Amino acid sequence: MPDNFTKRAGWCQGRFKGYGYRLTLSRQAILAVLSRTGEHLSAEEIYHRVHKIHPSSGMSTVYRTLELLVQLQMVHKFDFGDGRARYELQRSKEDKEDHHHHLVCLRCQRVINYTDFIDDEVELLKRTEKGLAKKYNFKIMKHILQFYGLCEQCKDRE
Repeated sequence: MPDNFTKRAGWCQGRFKGYGYRLTLSRQAILAVLSRTGEHLSAEEIYHRVHKIHPSSGMSTVYRTLELLVQLQMVHKFDFGDGRARYELQRSKEDKEDHHHHLVCLRCQRVINYTDFIDDEVELLKRTEKGLAKKYNFKIMKHILQFYGLCEQCKDRE
């Protein structure tokens, strides 16, 4: 297994145990699936991948575990407008791939992780966060941005 997977899996497993929950084989399989992908998977897609690793895991176990992981802030749950919740593993603070935004195609539902920010974007977001924090006396800890439009392939078909 690649070092990146081992690092991510170890972070997840240590954090899960740190919350006082047992790390069952089903939960390990779910964490492994989420650790190995850059996609935003639905519960059904996660179930099909987990079932290959741990055939005795049921769909209800996947749903319950995902909700627990969301509650523990180990997994992000997204709604990209396709009628299904999508899940993504929250990475460790040291993982530079953690912070990204999403570009969501309204036609094909493709989701692109956007990470190559330019200086102007970073500065705009910092000013926006600072202004909102001051205006509402609110400590901003993180943000999630999603942009909706048409991907290159769908835009070219118009």
